[in-house]
Parts: sequence; C-alpha cells; structure tokens
Amino acid sequence: MDAIELIPGNSLITKTPEEGRHLAIKLSRLIIKITQPDAAIRQQLRPRYAEDAALLIAIGQTVALEFATIAAANNYWRDQS
Repeated sequence: MDAIELIPGNSLITKTPEEGRHLAIKLSRLIIKITQPDAAIRQQLRPRYAEDAALLIAIGQTVALEFATIAAANNYWRDQS
C-alpha cells in the first residue's frame, strides 16, 4: 500500500471554521481508507451504511471528533481576523 498522508500538509491549522470542517471530513475519510485499504470492499460496504441510521450517526460522530481536534488546534479561531 502506498503511504497515505494522514494530516494533509502536516498541519491542522485552517483559516476558517468552514475550512476546518472540510479538513475534518477529509481526515474522517482517511480513517476509513486506512482501516479498509481495498477500494472494492469499501464500495461494496457503502450501500450497507448508507441505509443504516446508526452507522450514519457514527460517521457524523467521527467527523465531529476530528473537527473538535482541529478547532482546538486553531484555538477555536479566536486569534483569526
């Protein structure tokens, strides 16, 4: 497997909360890619979680956790103009 950059650009710093949210989604997707590196299997699994409310909530929780980490790294954007 090729090396995957787990933190794009090696930084959690973003200019805005919106950029932070996009980064959180990207990091969450990378978690899935690392956990299941076979793209064909990931494709096969998508219909299962697309219709399972509990799994969709788990996805949202993963993104929220990543976003909280990014927000903390950005000091909640308080120092940004």
